[in-house]
Order: sequence, then C-alpha cells, then structure tokens
Amino acid sequence: MTLTQLSYIVAVERYRHFATAAEKSFVTQPTLSMQIHKLEEDLGVKLFDRSKSPVVPTAIGKQIVAQAKIILRDAKRIEDLANLSDDELRGTFRIGVIPTVAPYLVPMFLRRFMQKYPLVELVFEELLTKEIISGLSEDRIDVGILATPVEMKQIYIEDLFTEPFVGYLSESHPLNGKSKLTLDDLNRTNIWLLNEGHCFRDQTVRICKEVDESPKASIRFESGNLETLKKLVEQNFGMTLLPWLAIQNIGNTGSGASIVEFEEPVPSRKIRLAYSRKYLKKNLVQALLGEIKTAIPKSLLMPEKKIVIE
Repeated sequence: MTLTQLSYIVAVERYRHFATAAEKSFVTQPTLSMQIHKLEEDLGVKLFDRSKSPVVPTAIGKQIVAQAKIILRDAKRIEDLANLSDDELRGTFRIGVIPTVAPYLVPMFLRRFMQKYPLVELVFEELLTKEIISGLSEDRIDVGILATPVEMKQIYIEDLFTEPFVGYLSESHPLNGKSKLTLDDLNRTNIWLLNEGHCFRDQTVRICKEVDESPKASIRFESGNLETLKKLVEQNFGMTLLPWLAIQNIGNTGSGASIVEFEEPVPSRKIRLAYSRKYLKKNLVQALLGEIKTAIPKSLLMPEKKIVIE
C-alpha cells in the first residue's frame, strides 16, 4: 500500500470517474486503474462498484477512502513540519481563489512573492466559494481567497482588504454621465449578473434589496465571467456592477462605456484569506498575507465610508 495508491482512490471517490480522476492526478487512466486494482488485490476487497455510472465506492470502500483521507492529511502535515524547521520558506502552497478576484489580484503580488520566496511552489486554482470551503475542509488546498464570511470552527479567517463596487455603464445608458451612483439608481435599471454560485452575484442582488424588498429593476442575462459582462456593456448593452480591482486595467475601449463610482457610504465587499490548519504552514500564510497587503492600494485597507455587503 502506498500514499500514491491512496491518493488515487480518494480522487476516484471525489470525481466518480476513473478518467477524470486520472486527469486530475496527472497520470494516465491505465496507470491509475492498475494501481487501484493492485491495492484491491493486496487488501482482498473491491473498493468501487464499476458497474454503476458514475462509479461509486462499495460499503467497505467508503470506510477505506475515509481512512485514506486521514492518512494523506497526516502525511502532508509531516512534510509541513519538516519545512517549518528550515529558516527559508519552502514547499508547495495550494491556493484557491474565487473567479471574481483571481485575474485581478494574483498578478499584483505573484512576481514579488516568487522573487522573495523562490523555494515555494504556488499552485493556484479558481474555485467558487463552496468549492474553496470544501477544499479547505478536505485539505485539498492550503488557503482560500474569498469574499464571504465563513463560520466553521476548523477554518480560520484573516481580513485582507475592503473592495468597493463600481458601476460600468454603456454609452447610451440613462445613468451614464452621472458623477456618482446612488443605491436608488439600482432600483430603476437592468443589471447584468454572474451565474448562480458566484458570491459576487449574490452581493449584487443584496445591494438592490438594500433599496427595496421588491425592486422594480429586471435583472437579465447570466454569465460565468466578469469579462463577458464588461464586453456586453462595451457593446452598448445595459450596465453591470464590478469589483474595484476589475476596472484597474480598463483602457480606452472606444465604446463610450463609463466607470461610475458610488456616493458614500460605498457598497463594498470584504476580501478574506481562509485557512484550515492553524499552525502548519502558518509561516506561508503570513507571508502571503503580507505580500497581498503590500501589493494592493492602501485605500482598500481603510473600511471607512463603506458598507460591507455580505
């Protein structure tokens, strides 16, 4: 029995598909299948019912996979403890980031972090909030960067910064030309939204409900990508709300689209760093926290005159 074999059965249990598990484990399907078959032979039990689609673990398979997760987690902690003994930061650091933060925040600190900590391997993955929480709970990622509070005893939270919302309006939009938006403005217009599952979508809807429990605005079209919503506005279709970091690289598109900030108090979201192991890799957590706070504008570290939308 090897740790590699245990990682393969955990992957199959998670994805319920041998090909997908192999892809996520960065091996070929025959290799993964052969190793799982060898483990089953050594244990004298069948771990998965292959006659069903998707694949499901057998009764004994469920118990063995559960124990495998514990063993793999403890093995990672041994590696973490070894790395803690060195004065120089090293090791693999797995970071889950929500999609409305990743493309805007990560480039701001990545180069500096890599230059400062060359022995650290950063592994980023764009995940929805619920996937980050699941990844932290199951020890598949080390930290998560998200925009909603997490109330779970095994997860610890560090505040990073408070990010304002801004309006992005098409050239012909009736609010284009205003010096500042108000919450009342959102009750009289259509707003493009992200798909279900994105916390930024939920926060946008909550902003509208701050105005009226029965808002008059109709909310239409859903996308999984903020860049798609920006392109719609630039093609002279409606408006959307964007997080402040998402507008920093918007140049002159020639579309007539406008960025309009909100009057105070400004609706905002709080970006947080979440991690599940309080002591292991704490040095890396603090290093990441420090580099992010160094990279972002100081104005985002000041929560005054902002309303945090949770």
